[in-house]
Amino acid sequence: MADDLTRVKPIHFSRHARYRMYLRGATDAEVIQTIQGSPWESARAGKYQARRTFVYGRPSPVDHKVYLYKTVHVIFAEEFDKIVVVTVLVYYGSEKVEE
Repeated sequence: MADDLTRVKPIHFSRHARYRMYLRGATDAEVIQTIQGSPWESARAGKYQARRTFVYGRPSPVDHKVYLYKTVHVIFAEEFDKIVVVTVLVYYGSEKVEE
């Protein structure tokens, strides 16, 4: 997990991440909140990952079923002067996922 200073670095979104967010129903605010407020874990190729579950209660953009919760899973790289979001996965469910 990174220290508090890295959590104030600007967050940039790759084109791929933006497209995946659009398809999967994640917002900028959810991704930023996930990076800044959740524990960081190591991911492949020197990247990091973080997850956060949000109360949802609406139809998902994926299958249009109503789900109570949405978990945002962010894969990102920490660079010297910024954080770059590489991709974003979103999981919808009716049971809260432990973080």
